[in-house]
Formats: sequence, structure tokens, C-alpha cells
Amino acid sequence: MRRISIYMRYMLVLGMTVWIAGCGGGKQQEDQIQEEAAQETQQEEEELTAEDTEYRSYLTGLPVTEEEMRQRPLAVMLGNREENCPQKGLEDASVIYEAPVEGRVTRLMGIYENLEDLGDIGYIRSSRDYFVYFAGEFDAYYAHFGQATPYVGELLNSDRVDNLSGAVAGIDNPAPNSFVRTSDRKAPNNVALSIKGMLGDIEKFGYRKEIREEYVPKFTFAPVDAPVTYEDEADALVLYPGGKEGSSGNGYSLPEVRFEYNPEDGRYYRWQYGAEHVEENTGEQIAVDNVIFQYCHGEVRDENDYLAFGCHGEDDYKVQVFTGGKMVEGTWNRSRDEVPALYTDENGDPIVLNPGKTWVCIIWLEYGDDVVVE
Repeated sequence: MRRISIYMRYMLVLGMTVWIAGCGGGKQQEDQIQEEAAQETQQEEEELTAEDTEYRSYLTGLPVTEEEMRQRPLAVMLGNREENCPQKGLEDASVIYEAPVEGRVTRLMGIYENLEDLGDIGYIRSSRDYFVYFAGEFDAYYAHFGQATPYVGELLNSDRVDNLSGAVAGIDNPAPNSFVRTSDRKAPNNVALSIKGMLGDIEKFGYRKEIREEYVPKFTFAPVDAPVTYEDEADALVLYPGGKEGSSGNGYSLPEVRFEYNPEDGRYYRWQYGAEHVEENTGEQIAVDNVIFQYCHGEVRDENDYLAFGCHGEDDYKVQVFTGGKMVEGTWNRSRDEVPALYTDENGDPIVLNPGKTWVCIIWLEYGDDVVVE
């Protein structure tokens, strides 16, 4: 069907060119039309190649080229206090992680692919060690501005992390070109990630550009043309990772986070702070195809309310996977840094996601009873 549409486009352009010539439109106008048509045709041919390829994105399960599949992704720390919102470029993330931080709000980490196609991303906030471990599940570069140095400084400065950090205290090798400040927001909520500058810093540091040969994919996806329906599983149409009361210390309660399922397009739409959670670039509400509640043991580290969460373990920790308006319950395990936390059902089989974007909420296990699913 797509090859026919390309042929028809060619015939239409040919006809328009003849018509313009007959009307005295001139060669410049003819050339412009032909150039625009050539660009659209090239784009469609690229889409055809991607649709026919055997390769699938590790992050979304959608068709990609082999080169795109092998490229390393980028993990970016994003603030989620009300003054940090709306974020810029969040809608471009293939995977989003959300976890509680001090002050009992949440912070986000977007996982991005096809880096050269991205626009600038904002607004960048500081690192917490558990986010670094989550980024490691995807063999990602890790971008942030600032850090809780007593708990994550040594890790960020080690060769275990391909780090992209602002020039702040506690960082041995900052990325000088990766970050810019905008004039329309007040510090510290005005730092954006410059993609052009960041790509230059990756070259400067000599970071590896392809994922490891021994990389283990985190997600298992259904085929694009055969989505999973989980007809025998419970309905899950509205998700409250922090409950509905608004007064708990679980991190999600204060921002009033919820996801609402839309059966018309099969996506979960996100709400927070009493309104739609929107993307700054478009004003459109953030929506994803899969939502995951991953339960992790958490504890308070000090009088500043810095938190810690268990990112590893082989004790069959609880997980709830939401896709297609259904909930699949299972467990997760992760034996070491080099492998991801894998989600399995009661039979020990991988829980299959539908292709598309995924939002992972890290649920503080000790507040697990707050979670509401309707």
C-alpha cells in the first residue's frame, strides 16, 4: 500500500509540474515542488524500511533499523515539583521512571533513543543513586545537574557510569557543553539539556556509542500487529500510585498522581497537581501505552529526608503491569548491575507489554497499601 502511495504522489507531482509550466509558474516553483515531494517520498521510504525490518526497539518494541537498535540510549533527570512543570521534551522519552525523593514528591528520569533526532530537554535536576541504577538497566548515558554527593558522588565519578553532569561541586569531569539555562524560569528550575552540546561531550569523553554485546533487554513486547489483551485479568482503568487521600508520605500523594485509561486509543493519560500533566512543547497531555508499579524497599537516610530504594534483589518483589486496560500481577528480580529487573508472572514467564511507551512508578514498598487501582 505504501509503494502505491509513493507512485501516486509521483504522478500527482508530475501533473502539477506540467500545470505550473503551462500557467507560466516558472522553473523555480517547479523545482520547489519537486524537492518537497522528494523529501516526503524519502521519508515514506524510510518508514517502509522500518516497518519491514526484523529489528525492534529495546525500549518500545516498535520497528527500528539495526543501527537504531544498537545505539545507546540516554537517561535524563527531570524535576517534578510543581515549579518544574511542565517539562520540555518529556513526550519524546520512550520510557519514564518516577520515584519519590526528599520532600515526599517525585522526580522523573526519561530514557531517550535516537539522540540526534531530539530537541533540547528540560528541566534538569540532580541525581539520586537509585536512579543511576535504574539507568544502568538500559546501558544508558546518564545526564543530571547536581547530586546528593554523600550518597552518589563516588558512583558518578567511577567508570561504572558514563556520566554527563553540570559543573557542580563533587563532579570530577563535568560536561561543559551539555547544559544551558533558560531566561523564562528561575534557578534551579531553568536548566535544559542541549542535545548538540551533549553529543559533543559524548565525543569528547570517548564514551561507547553502542550498547554492550551482552546486553539483556528489560522488556518483552508483543508483536506490533498482535497486541496482548489479557482478557482473563482484572480491569485497571484508573491508577493511583499514591492513593486518593493526598496526605500520605509515599511521594505520589502530594502531587496527586493518577493515570486514566482511554479505551479508544488504548493509552493511559497522566494527571498530577490537580490537572492534566502536559508537555511544554505541545501543551498536550502526556500518555503512555504501559504503566508499571515496581515495589521496592525504601528507607530514610538522614535528617534531610534523603531516601534510598532497593534496586536489586532475588526475593520475588511485587510488580503490577498495566496495559490495554488490564492489570497483570507478578514479581521482579535483579541479581546485579549488569542485568535489568525482569518482570515475570505467576508461572515465571515474562510479562508481555504492548509496543509503545512505558511509565515505571517505583512504589515505596512500606507504603504499598496506599496504592489504589480501579
